[in-house]
Amino acid sequence: MSPLLTVAAETENPLVPPIPELVIGLIAFVIVFGFLAWKLLPNINKVLEERREAIEGGIEKAEAAQTEAQSVLEQYKAQLAEARHEAARLRQEAQEQGATLIAEMRAEGQRQREEIVAAGHAQIEADRKAAASALRQDVGTLATELAGKLVGESLEDHARQSRVIDRFLDGLDEAASKAEATR
Repeated sequence: MSPLLTVAAETENPLVPPIPELVIGLIAFVIVFGFLAWKLLPNINKVLEERREAIEGGIEKAEAAQTEAQSVLEQYKAQLAEARHEAARLRQEAQEQGATLIAEMRAEGQRQREEIVAAGHAQIEADRKAAASALRQDVGTLATELAGKLVGESLEDHARQSRVIDRFLDGLDEAASKAEATR
């Protein structure tokens, strides 16, 4: 054999530990693992179980909250639809009332206009009659004076004066009526 091989056979492999150390390490590992399993494993399992229950409870609470939120949303949507319907109904009523009010106001305005026009016509007719009467009296007085100057005698008698004036004005009215009829 070669000198190198003899040296290698005499020295131990550094990667393989000696057997007594291996046995002592294995016994220490089993003791530590047993102690940890006996003391820590129940606490770890308890914490994991609490966490699992909390997660499941949270999920259930979340599902309950989601269900409640969904029902509240549906109620809100129903109330919103009802409010929109009510607003549309109120808007329609307001439009109808506005149209009715406008029609009433127009009718009232028309009635007032007709009253004002009728009152104006009545006032004009009264003024025309008053003016015609005053004019008739003035024309009569002037005609009597003029006739008295032409005839040379006084026509101061009221009865005679009234008859003369009435005949003269009646003649003028007839002439005016004939002129309007020919037009």
